[in-house]
Parts: sequence; C-alpha cells; structure tokens
Amino acid sequence: MVQLSQLISRTLQVVVVFIAIILALFYSSHKPADPMADPKQSPKPWADGPLPLVKTPMYQTGKDDVFTKGASHMALLHNAILRGYNTIYLQAPHVKPVDYADFIGYSLTWFNFVKKHHDDEEAELFPKVEEIVGQKGALAKAYEEHHTFMEGLVKFHDYLEPLSEQGQETQFNASTLLSIMDSFSEAFCHHFHSEIATIAALSETKTDNKDLAATVGPVFSKWGKASIMRAGLTDVVPFLFLNFDRTAEEGKWANWPPMPAPIRWGLVNVGGFWYSGWWRFSSCGYDGKPQTLYALRE
Repeated sequence: MVQLSQLISRTLQVVVVFIAIILALFYSSHKPADPMADPKQSPKPWADGPLPLVKTPMYQTGKDDVFTKGASHMALLHNAILRGYNTIYLQAPHVKPVDYADFIGYSLTWFNFVKKHHDDEEAELFPKVEEIVGQKGALAKAYEEHHTFMEGLVKFHDYLEPLSEQGQETQFNASTLLSIMDSFSEAFCHHFHSEIATIAALSETKTDNKDLAATVGPVFSKWGKASIMRAGLTDVVPFLFLNFDRTAEEGKWANWPPMPAPIRWGLVNVGGFWYSGWWRFSSCGYDGKPQTLYALRE
C-alpha cells in the first residue's frame, strides 16, 4: 500500500508539472505585444528612475578581478531590486481597481526579494568574505546601512499585507504607499549603490593573493546561485528575471546568470505561471527586454 501510495503521489506530481508546462507554453505564446519597441526612449517614464540604477564595476573599469566581478554580479541583483522599486512607485497612482490585487501581490514579492536578499547577505555572504580576506568588519558599512531603511521597508510590508487578503484590496491607496516609499527611498538608494563600491574596493588590496582570489570567487558564485534558487521559485525568481534588463550595458549581461536556456525558460515561464497576473507590472518582458510599464500604457 505504501509503494502504491508513493507511485500515485509521484504520478500526480508529474501530471501537475506537465500541465503547468503546457499552460506556460500556451501563455508565453499568447502574451500581449509591447506597444513600445524601446520604452527607454519613450517620453513616458521607465524603470530606470526615479531611483537611479547602478553601473557594474566591470563595465565601468574594465577590470575582472574577483572582487570587481563579485561587486558587478551584486550590482545586477541590486538593479533588479531598484527596477522593482521604480515599477511600483511609477505605476501605483495609475493602477485600476480591477488590478489592485495583482499589483499588491507584485509589490509584496518585491518586499520578499529585498528581505531575503539582505538576510542571506548578513547570514552567509558577508561573514564568509570577511573571514577569507582576514578583515573582520570589512563589510560593516553594508551591515549598518541595512538598518537605515528597514523601518520604512517594514511599514511598506505592514501596509500591503492586510490588503492582500481577498476582498481587502479595494482599500488600496496609492498616495499612502508612495508616502511610505518616499520615507526610506534616500537611504535605500544610497545603500544599493554604496554596497557595490564597498565590495569593489576590496580589489585594491586583496587581489594580489592568487589563493585568496581562487577562494573568494566560488563564495560569491555559490552564494548568488543559492540565494536566487531558495528565494521562491514561483514568485521571487520570476520577479528577478522579469526585472533584469538583458539589453543593459550594451548587452554585456544578456546571458547572466549562466545557466542552460531551457532551465532559464522554465524558471520564468513555468515558475512564473502560478502568479502570472502579477508580472504584467514588471519592467521587462519574458524575453528580458524592457517593456512599457503596464499601468502607463494608456
């Protein structure tokens, strides 16, 4: 009986995955076309403001040492978060009541992305990097900056979470949300730029040690992959990929993070299927190219 039960369970799992793939294929082939070919050239605002994006140190300097690489990969994650902030801020006043529930879900996913990202940094990445470089406190500035905007971030969550309950979305008020976002925007933006500079600066004194470089590189890589994959395959991961501009910096990062194309497709299309209504508010389409912000199209 136990074996039969396990067989039935596994069969059902396969069927569910198969159905999800079929639905995702259908959905991805029936997505509405973006009415603006290059929204970054449109007079309408896009997700590169009001908070400015971070230039990756590799693109800026041409350096490719382990800390410059680590800082650049971190900048890519930060830019997805910054685009997320901007998409919420710009679209909130224009969202129609019929879309409130999806917009609230999208916004709370952004919060979860930010919270998990910082929790993972503090618990795993920062301590390991400081241990390897032999400089306790080398990333203390980044630790401290997390606390400068956390109170406002919590208010953001506490305002939206009750509205995510069925029927409560009608109480959504864009002015209230924007006021909360304004309260932490300056400190938030400063940190997301400053942390990149802090990590990149380690290259000035530490990259002459080849053994150190060989040790630190895998730490950044392993942390980045693990942080993304455990963040939430049906919400945070699709949010990341749909706010990751593959045309940025002359397409330098079009294939980042490195992974087989079928896996990338599955993470976005299959993983993203469960909350597909949320992703209409993202800054980029399923192809990774910028799209006109949904609430600003009319």
